[in-house]
Amino acid sequence: MDLSTVEAVRATADPDEFREGDAWLGGGTVLFSYGSDRLRRLLDLRSAGWEPWTVREDGLEIAATCTIAELYALPGTEAPYGILRPGVTPQARAAGFPSADEWPATAMIRPCCDAFVASFKIWNTSTVGGNVATALPAGPMISLLAGLDAEATIWGPGGARRRVSVARLVLGERRTGLAPEELIRSFHIPRAALESRAAFRRLSLSNLGRSGVLLIGRDLGDGRMRLTVTAATVRPVQLDLPLGVAESEVARRLEAALPWSLVHDDIHGLPEWRRDMSLLLAQEIHAELGAAPEPAHPALHPLEAPGGHLR
Repeated sequence: MDLSTVEAVRATADPDEFREGDAWLGGGTVLFSYGSDRLRRLLDLRSAGWEPWTVREDGLEIAATCTIAELYALPGTEAPYGILRPGVTPQARAAGFPSADEWPATAMIRPCCDAFVASFKIWNTSTVGGNVATALPAGPMISLLAGLDAEATIWGPGGARRRVSVARLVLGERRTGLAPEELIRSFHIPRAALESRAAFRRLSLSNLGRSGVLLIGRDLGDGRMRLTVTAATVRPVQLDLPLGVAESEVARRLEAALPWSLVHDDIHGLPEWRRDMSLLLAQEIHAELGAAPEPAHPALHPLEAPGGHLR
């Protein structure tokens, strides 16, 4: 869609240049889809030249301008996420990207990218920061980053810098804690989260439909798991649960954390269905993370695996 009121596009990532009638431009997939009758200028972040991702001693830094395609390339293998352990491309290994044995929670990246159910054109244009800033309940980058306890680094005018967790940055459907002139510079996923075991569940009303329920669970390593509920809710809902309790207790605690005011309601799923499925999937994740982890082994082709055969 053309933005017929836009008079100029300026390449900048400086919040001091923001003025009324401006909008930050990342990939633009939502901005150009929805249109606007008030925008006068676009401030293009793509010219900033930020590296899509950087491995740090304390975790992984993902630029707000990192595209979904760039993020998806991180695990670097065609192995299905939770079934075969993802490997690392030679390029990523040369850049110091840890293996799946070191950072097992990177297995959450690809299923969250797949949850876009989008074309390659969207994958190569849409950005991680744009998905979070749009704050749609089904935003899969919100699910990924909130589920891995990521923090957003936010730039503001006058050199202001602040960090806030993604789970708290998203306040509701299309509502965030960002001021109009602020921009998201990057997201930091802490090393402890990347080193933990994690589990993923997603449901949609159709095979290629928007997420109706998306849950990520993470083993905290102290007998508890952290559960993050998204898509079924208007904002991320998190709670810590003991791994040793009965599944009925998991459902009871999550039900108490999901008042109807937080359950999303649109054509992609009734609130009753979203809430019931959240309880069911939470129990599945609890059981998965509560089980003893399987020993690591190299991914094998079905014909190479013991007893493997084609069907």
